[in-house]
Amino acid sequence: MEKVIDITVAPERINDYGYIKKIALEKAGLPNGRIKILKRSVDARHKPVYRIKAAIYTGKLPEPEPPAVFKNTEDAKPVFIAGAGPAGLFAALQLLILGVKPVIFERGKDVDSRKKDIKDLELSNSLKADSNYCFGEGGAGAFSDGKLYTRAVKRGSPRQVLDLLVKHGASPEILIDSRPHIGSDALPEVIKSIRKTIIGHGGEINFNSYISSLTVKEEKLVSVTINEKEKIPCSALILATGHSAASTYRMLHNQGITLESKPFAVGVRVEHRQQVIDSIQYGSSPRPEGLPPASYVLKSSFKGRGVYSFCMCPGGMIIPSSTSERELVLNGMSPSGRNLPFANAAIVTQVSAEDFGNGVFAGLEFREKLESDAFNITESLTAPAQRLADFVNGKKSETLPESSYPPGITSFPLAELFPGYVTQALIKGFKDFSSKMKGFLTQEAVLLAPETRTSSPVRIPRNKTTLMHPVAEGLFPCGEGAGYSGGILSSALDGIKCALAAQAFIQ
Repeated sequence: MEKVIDITVAPERINDYGYIKKIALEKAGLPNGRIKILKRSVDARHKPVYRIKAAIYTGKLPEPEPPAVFKNTEDAKPVFIAGAGPAGLFAALQLLILGVKPVIFERGKDVDSRKKDIKDLELSNSLKADSNYCFGEGGAGAFSDGKLYTRAVKRGSPRQVLDLLVKHGASPEILIDSRPHIGSDALPEVIKSIRKTIIGHGGEINFNSYISSLTVKEEKLVSVTINEKEKIPCSALILATGHSAASTYRMLHNQGITLESKPFAVGVRVEHRQQVIDSIQYGSSPRPEGLPPASYVLKSSFKGRGVYSFCMCPGGMIIPSSTSERELVLNGMSPSGRNLPFANAAIVTQVSAEDFGNGVFAGLEFREKLESDAFNITESLTAPAQRLADFVNGKKSETLPESSYPPGITSFPLAELFPGYVTQALIKGFKDFSSKMKGFLTQEAVLLAPETRTSSPVRIPRNKTTLMHPVAEGLFPCGEGAGYSGGILSSALDGIKCALAAQAFIQ
């Protein structure tokens, strides 16, 4: 017999399995049984507690789901994949399960080489265009906390992705946490394990390799060209290049592949001391024993324009995510322990064709100008910054608090960087957030700008059934770069979905 119950557990007892079993059995009115924790989350609304959903078994335990079986695909028919981010890597794993050979082309470097380039970027502003926080093995998510939360459950089974991550070295705790994460220090090892699986089962991963052009004849994909040199026959390509591959968008457009402009979001990174967020959310600082560093999710609106938090990084740092010279882009990350002294999040507002025009690349050009303007303020990756209260009150910040951002910050009135409607929406949002989180709007918090890459400004159309581009049979637009996901988990799910469609196509 199985009985599912909900219980609450004090933070200091969250790792006491015997205690959790005892109160679970008492709640269920059973003298004995085995328990399995299905889900756990922190409820900080009153006195902070953990909420646990547990299954109690009084008879034979259910058979576990059979693990994924990867087939040897060395001699199988191939499907090409552009990009080794979460969409591309999970498309490859799914192809192995289906017995199809994945052949990945990644414009950046392997994750270890990429870490060295990122360190150079942080220490000396030395940007490598194809090896940075956005490009390289693992994609943009590899060094931005590894957050695994999504509402996009209609895309597929999040559990399938989580199981594959655990199989490749992630902590089993991601299977039960309501907002699981892996951490930017731990995720590279998981990525390397996935690479080992792909290569060990006959797949291929080609680094420093990008698809520079396609050949489409009679609305069918027939070949791809790599690095402007090598032309390879190709009938099926999963295009999972990520939201920063502007050169890929322009290449596709120049070759007659239909693209669409889409709304996206721009804004700032707000940074507080983690102890401030702990105090607001838990009612005390230091936070009670057994509780994780506190996080938040905030949303508001201004004249029909959404304003919201995104990619909140407790115990983390702000990082430079530029992909080209003379542009400035910010993102956030956390290590697995979320044990750094700062908390940061993107606070963004939506922009659309009403703001930037109807051209295919109008949104992309809007984004590029904002990033270029931000770079031109200091002629470096030093970020323009302003105290939060000064931004809301329209005052210049004469001094700035300490920040986690490695290249450093410089005082600048951010209203001069953004269009007026963005500034007004952000100010309205911060005022609303302050009413929800007393102490959030403070002179000790700092805003850094700009945050521009929460999603792609371009969508690559695809048929809802076949997932192929309408004028390029065999081309499967996929993931964030194609406009169909946002974040690691939803991108991985879209990669799996495209792999199934590609396998059906080549049969």
